[in-house]
Amino acid sequence: MDSVTTALTSYYDTVPYDSHPFPQASVEHLEALAFLFGLRSPPPEKARVLELGCAAGGNLIPLAARHPDLRATGVDLSQVQVRQGATAIAQARLMNIELRAFNIADIDASFGEFDYIICHGVYSWVPQPVQDAILRVCAQNLAPDGVAYVSYNVYPGWKAREIVRDAMILRGAPRDEPDEKLSYARGMLEFLEQSARPDSVLKKTLEENMPLVRSANKSYLLHEFLEPCNAPCYFKEFVARAGAHGLSYLADAEPSSMFVQNYGDKVREPLLRECGGSQIMMEQYLDFLVNRTFRQTLLVKQDRATDIRYRLDPERIRALEFAGTFAAVDGRALTLDAVEQPCHAIRKLNVTLRLPVHKAVAQVLDERYPATVSIDALVASGSARTGEPRAAVEPVVMAMLEQLLILGAVRIRRSAPQVASYVSEFPRALEAVRGARGLALSVGPSAEVCNQWHEPVGLSMLERCVLPLLDGKHSHDDLAQHLAAEARAERLRFIKEDKPVTDDEALCAFTQEQVALALRDLRRKGLLVS
Repeated sequence: MDSVTTALTSYYDTVPYDSHPFPQASVEHLEALAFLFGLRSPPPEKARVLELGCAAGGNLIPLAARHPDLRATGVDLSQVQVRQGATAIAQARLMNIELRAFNIADIDASFGEFDYIICHGVYSWVPQPVQDAILRVCAQNLAPDGVAYVSYNVYPGWKAREIVRDAMILRGAPRDEPDEKLSYARGMLEFLEQSARPDSVLKKTLEENMPLVRSANKSYLLHEFLEPCNAPCYFKEFVARAGAHGLSYLADAEPSSMFVQNYGDKVREPLLRECGGSQIMMEQYLDFLVNRTFRQTLLVKQDRATDIRYRLDPERIRALEFAGTFAAVDGRALTLDAVEQPCHAIRKLNVTLRLPVHKAVAQVLDERYPATVSIDALVASGSARTGEPRAAVEPVVMAMLEQLLILGAVRIRRSAPQVASYVSEFPRALEAVRGARGLALSVGPSAEVCNQWHEPVGLSMLERCVLPLLDGKHSHDDLAQHLAAEARAERLRFIKEDKPVTDDEALCAFTQEQVALALRDLRRKGLLVS
């Protein structure tokens, strides 16, 4: 092991990276994007998945829990984090996942073939030989119809952040303890912020980056700004490096960033003329336009490149499952008329619904969220709710969903996720979620679990009490009685109108109300399964 690798191993053992799920790196998402752009990839339910730099398995363990027939392997340099992950796997009683303390550079063909290879938050933070090894593994160990995901820091946005990183390293790096490093590094930025000339490049750079430095957690800041390696590159350079290893660019994990129409007509027409149909060149131009700092790139074997299609195919759109939320900006209900209604959608996007069919589709998606809906079901519902014939509704629905997909205002899956569209009489959550570490109130003030959309979601104290009992065998009354018993034992305390609820009759009624609210919220958070 060389000195840089030894230093990185020590750094991650001392300062473990926060290990949690990354929605854009879920294999269900990768499968849907590959399909959208013309390719088929193996179904996640029985896929072989490799994660390079898996930390404590926070991204891989929920995937294994959702799909018992999937096989997951994670590798990481840090033995500390691998041991943490092994403990979590044992607690979740999962038999289809293995984490190994292993150097990425030592992986060869004998390691096996994988349908999906995920490498999040590693590529830019390792030396160049390991970067080459990552791309070699993504090519050599990828199944013929597989998809690889690699995230990395990019220029031009990181040009400015390098000033911040260099300043932090200047004062923080000589310190020994991580907390001391970060304290001194932040002190350097505060000094520069106070002292920089108002009209200087430094002042503007600090204005752009100090909110991140102030709000991000310790683990992120130490690894992003103070660890030994951080080597951004241009998107075009990364694609060329991948090409040298026999890989081709497929898509960005945030596909809305790929569509030039999202940037306005002043950008669209000149770029389409300038780039001559090259998706890679167009996206490189867009990176300059938005000063992009980070990318999440999907790669496939080069012999599949000729099948990639960036012009969206209506038949492929029709074969997808859709999910989304829509809430009128003014707080009113959606009305099935031709009056425009601005709405908040997912990802903090705003859309305006203009036609009755648009609003009917939005109603159905929002009512069923986080469950998905097929286009056929949306057409049928749109027809039933507006009274318009299916033949008239279908093209409107198709056009609407294509626009929402391009904008990024809906989520897509190749097949429906196992998530409840309503609260059943005997609600159920996955065993791995019910038994997640940290649910007990005695563990700490907050808890987080992974939902069916591969997102980390926070839990209220009430949800933490209810969730372990959601095994499909407990009724709503059972759950209310459990909460009442917890209150009588003084492990829970219910307050109504600033007074504790202690009377048995009042406690019974109150806990029933609280169970209904908790189950409603747990379903909306994507934690109840069908």
